[in-house]
Amino acid sequence: MSSENNPQPIRELVLNVFATNGRLVDSGNKLVHGIGLTTAWWQVLGALGYSPVPLPVAHIARNMGLTRQAVQRVVELLAERGFVTLEPNPHHQRAKLVVITRHGRAALTAAESAAAAVDRMALERIGADRVAIASAVLAELREVLVQVLGLPPDSNLAGNSQGKDEE
Repeated sequence: MSSENNPQPIRELVLNVFATNGRLVDSGNKLVHGIGLTTAWWQVLGALGYSPVPLPVAHIARNMGLTRQAVQRVVELLAERGFVTLEPNPHHQRAKLVVITRHGRAALTAAESAAAAVDRMALERIGADRVAIASAVLAELREVLVQVLGLPPDSNLAGNSQGKDEE
């Protein structure tokens, strides 16, 4: 059997992604605990902080591979603490836009500063070219999952971020 027909490398990749995700969550919690965040809160703030426009909960969830209900709960907690606000969405009456506040942006900056040493070490060890390849491979794998399983596609953060038919 040719290597292209052997699913084992994909199984190994998936298992490594699962294991790495667990480590990312644990290390993220450790890194941002002193800032008053959790990994989940950091993840949502990051989705908002890197988006050129405010996003509804459904878009954040889709972009981050999370359930809408989980993101809704995190957004509610972030709003209670002043990290985000909810504003009217001109494209959808019920799907409010989640907007990162100055306080939220400061927390995101602090989280990224807390992770900077780990980021630098990983980049030195792995190399920018290999990181770019890994990122591209994971993006392609997501596209395959969308296509084969009929999952909703990732939102285009720069373009389709406030569609009328969302949420």
